[in-house]
Amino acid sequence: MTQLDALADCLIAAHRSGIRFQPAPPLPTTEAEAYGVQARVAHALGPVAGFKTGLKPGGPSFMAPIRAEFCLSPGARVNMDDRMGIELEVGWKIIAPLPAPHSAGFDAALARAVLPVPVIELVNTRLDGPQATDPLVKLADFQINHGLIIGQPLDRWDGSDFTEVTARCHAGPREILNGAATVPGGSALATLAGLIEVIGDHCGGLQVGQVVITGSLHPLVYLDTPCDVTAGIEGLGDVSLTLVRNSER
Repeated sequence: MTQLDALADCLIAAHRSGIRFQPAPPLPTTEAEAYGVQARVAHALGPVAGFKTGLKPGGPSFMAPIRAEFCLSPGARVNMDDRMGIELEVGWKIIAPLPAPHSAGFDAALARAVLPVPVIELVNTRLDGPQATDPLVKLADFQINHGLIIGQPLDRWDGSDFTEVTARCHAGPREILNGAATVPGGSALATLAGLIEVIGDHCGGLQVGQVVITGSLHPLVYLDTPCDVTAGIEGLGDVSLTLVRNSER
């Protein structure tokens, strides 16, 4: 047992019940401790179908596992409870074993091992109270990921990066994004490479069939009313879902 097992146990229970809790000390004080909690929670909850990541200026990429149970196909009906956050992102579907970091021919080998895919990240915290916004507690809570809606991979991808894109996203009548958008960090491929460099065997490591997401093309939007969400990235494809209450499923 470690001093953070109580936090991990509370996160596991919150994932299973859908009921948020207020974290209490002891809490993570380092990223390593937060990742230790992530790993314990992921092991308890079952298969991992991908990872959330992002580049950090002057530091290693962050990472968070995504539960396979909530990786869904376009058009899925998703229970929103009191709210659900959404983010349109460029993702990478891993179709072959990934090259080792900094290996010879890394860039070309990486391009052969992945395909780009449009995704909507589902965002929902298991946390409540004053510690819910603590960066390390959020990191322990899978960086508040709930799941993914995964579009169709771009089979005829020419290997070019995604840096600036034209994209759209609507939630019912609400326009969230319509026009030019910048991929966080300026490069979806560099974001993926940054994760490969740091992940090792964390939560099972990166595996063929998984999806890596690279950051939102727009600010996080929380929705509290059931609606259809439709989105697309020009040259990559469309993705959609329907948010519902439990009684509507």
